[in-house]
Amino acid sequence: MTESKNMTPKTSFNSDIIKRVFVQLGILPFLLLIAVVIFTLMSDNFLTGKNLLNVLRQSVYLTIVSLGQMLCLLTGGFDLSVGTILALTSVVGALVMATIYAAMPDAAWFAILVGCCGGILAGTMIGVVNGVGVAYFQVSPFMMSLGMASVGFGIALYLTGGTPVYGMPVAFGDIFGFGEFLGIPTPIYVAAMLAVAMFFMLSRTAFGRYFYAVGGNIKAARLSGVGTKGVLFWTYVLCAGFAAIAGMLLTARLDTGEANIGASMPLESIAACVIAGVSLRGGIGRPENVVLGALFIGLVSNGMNLARIESYLQTVVLGALLILAVVADQIRLRYVATLKD
Repeated sequence: MTESKNMTPKTSFNSDIIKRVFVQLGILPFLLLIAVVIFTLMSDNFLTGKNLLNVLRQSVYLTIVSLGQMLCLLTGGFDLSVGTILALTSVVGALVMATIYAAMPDAAWFAILVGCCGGILAGTMIGVVNGVGVAYFQVSPFMMSLGMASVGFGIALYLTGGTPVYGMPVAFGDIFGFGEFLGIPTPIYVAAMLAVAMFFMLSRTAFGRYFYAVGGNIKAARLSGVGTKGVLFWTYVLCAGFAAIAGMLLTARLDTGEANIGASMPLESIAACVIAGVSLRGGIGRPENVVLGALFIGLVSNGMNLARIESYLQTVVLGALLILAVVADQIRLRYVATLKD
């Protein structure tokens, strides 16, 4: 009985520490630890430097899209059209690039510049329409982005007839798809710069704090003088812009314009954000955690590939992780309320 009594305070102390870590950081640290242990035991190649660099490279596109998706979640919405934005950006960018390059073979960099601008502009226009619908016509983000996902996908298929677009300059893929600087793939630098810019905007500018204010209490934000409609509009424009940049990077990696890419991106980007502690109710989330959330999903996908788990089961795992993250988010909110009381 004496031994049992002595262990009880220690057990309670450890439980309190775990609870406080969970409240402060969310479920992500625990999932990361579990994933690393499991996949290290399943494959000897998992924790090698080469494989971890490969995980970083593969996670770039999801990381960029998730940073944009975080803005939507911060304001209490979400964007289901991010996958379509990737596809439309890829198709339009590749078509413009290939057309100019075919007409002016000696102006490869001009073709790359105009193609990238055209693709990113086309993808961002989806966000403009989403922003107008949500901010100025009070359309549900679910219905607005779902409708635009169908519209954008139809446009991408119409432009290509469902066939890949070839004929882009070789330099585009060599630099932005497969290029490296100091041994680190070029897309990683792009994702890092965007993550730093997002962190600076949300933590160091008044405009960035408006996203939290709108998501926390839109009526209070409006009464405080925040232009809530403008904030909501730019939320979806910026989300689309981030997805469009990811679309051009992915096009460079594939070396073709594809209308069928990005189908899983809406689910994966929302999962990365929620796993990283971004609340579905709005007003809570940090960009650095979202980066880790996207890397976690990339890590899990990579580990399952090394363990030779079928792709169909990988989809099941991703869905289960999303449900687990949502449940954990609800439990965490209850703990936060308990600590405040």
